[in-house]
Amino acid sequence: MTQEGELRLHLQRTLDGLCSVVFRELTEPQKLARWWGPDGFTVPSVESELRPGGAYRIAMQPPEGELFYLVGEFIEVESPERLSYTFRWEDPDPEDRETVVTLSLHDLDAARSELVLDQGDFATERRRALHEEGWSQSLGKLGELLAAPLDC
Repeated sequence: MTQEGELRLHLQRTLDGLCSVVFRELTEPQKLARWWGPDGFTVPSVESELRPGGAYRIAMQPPEGELFYLVGEFIEVESPERLSYTFRWEDPDPEDRETVVTLSLHDLDAARSELVLDQGDFATERRRALHEEGWSQSLGKLGELLAAPLDC
């Protein structure tokens, strides 16, 4: 239940692939680097210790500008249904604060799953909107990647 005044983000996406496939895309560094970040961004490196209490660090390179880092700690790792972690920028904007991201996966049928993303609480509506745009673009790229035919 959300309290009045809390700034939270909630997104749902239907993706091609069962939970086990999607979970690997969310957690394996080389797979994550293929789709992570807003349009035009690249991910030069992903460091991850995938276990409760383990840390992660994602290098993000915008189309123009300096490389920056997203860091945090895993809270829950329940393959392939649930992943929760803290989310903060290594050098935060004054309007930023650490948030918690929770990703839940549910198989819909033999070939598709639903991903539900919840993140919060944000310090300002502007930062929540920025994250909504970034996640929407990232999840769009993930959806395209999962829908693409496999190369043999």
